[in-house]
Amino acid sequence: MRVLLVCVACLAAAPAWAQRVQAGLDCRFTGTDFVYDCVVRLERGGAPLAGVQITVGADMPSMPMAHNVKPVKATPGRDAGTYQARLDLEMTGEWAVKLRLAGPVRDQLILHYEFDEKGARPVIRSGKPPRK
Repeated sequence: MRVLLVCVACLAAAPAWAQRVQAGLDCRFTGTDFVYDCVVRLERGGAPLAGVQITVGADMPSMPMAHNVKPVKATPGRDAGTYQARLDLEMTGEWAVKLRLAGPVRDQLILHYEFDEKGARPVIRSGKPPRK
């Protein structure tokens, strides 16, 4: 019984690292075919998540194994929790952007975005915006 009480106390005092990482993506078309400058925003528990190493890759869910982009390392941005990366895609359309996180947080996040000459927008399914 004592062990159960200790475990309940541990769960009640869960540290910040146990909270889920949330990510957003803002990509702008560079004017060069299929090249986008992107800013990744990371948060955990509502606070910016800094000090993370991020590798950014992408593939097309509609054509698995046919169109995938070699991952690139993101660099820290000006603001806490922001990171910059350049994506050189193979065509416009829906891409699954894969964020691999290392450092104080280890995780992989997949964000579905529609890329075109205007930039990138989150893919919305079933009338609900995607969870960040």
